[in-house]
Amino acid sequence: MSFLKRLFGGASAPRFDAPLAPDAPFFVIGDVHGCMRPLTTLLHQMQDRDPDAPRVFVGDYVDRGDDSAGVLRCLFAMKDDPRVTCLSGNHEDMMLGFLDQPEAKGARWLRYGGLQTLASFGIGGVTNSSEGEALTTARDALVNAMGADMLDWLRGLPTTWASGNVTVVHAGADPATPLTLQSDKTFKWGHKDFATVLRTDGAWIAHGHTIVDHANAQGGKIAVDTGAYATGQLTAAYITTGDATFVQTR
Repeated sequence: MSFLKRLFGGASAPRFDAPLAPDAPFFVIGDVHGCMRPLTTLLHQMQDRDPDAPRVFVGDYVDRGDDSAGVLRCLFAMKDDPRVTCLSGNHEDMMLGFLDQPEAKGARWLRYGGLQTLASFGIGGVTNSSEGEALTTARDALVNAMGADMLDWLRGLPTTWASGNVTVVHAGADPATPLTLQSDKTFKWGHKDFATVLRTDGAWIAHGHTIVDHANAQGGKIAVDTGAYATGQLTAAYITTGDATFVQTR
């Protein structure tokens, strides 16, 4: 150890030490991605754990799994339940981009799970390499299958929800910027520094988007995406004062 370090002590690594302090207990549910069976199981598990607690879904309801249509219909049916909040994720963003500009934005969405979503609504006739009129035809079929009310609901989904010092988003947030000054795009698609830089404002961020082997709460972040479409495990964090525990399917 150098003389200066012996004299003044080594510099300590920054720490995030704000306690979890929601206004009341609530659940945060990870990326569903078309997995209807795990969603049904988790809804029952949350009801058994705390029937009155708010349930906040982080987004990415569609794509990759085999029943996006069922998941959307299930969540849409709960839109008037005061306990339930559905946030918008980047996969909803891609799907809405396809609906608005099928020829310009369809190919990307189809590559990242849009084909499975279309199939769940009984729509075929497209592949990962489709273009032009085939994409427009698929878009029109999806609009008809979803219906105007569901589309309006999807377009109006918020990107954040907060309780006390805990904010729920889909993908992440810029750790150097106040949450009130950040864009919807950042909340839905993430930020390059989110995983590596600690916040200094005492705000906890609960999120999905990035698959983790085990849901966890550390360093001011609560990660709940356990890759349900690949693992069968859908996770909810149950957040209370000073603690986060996890409810999982399978």
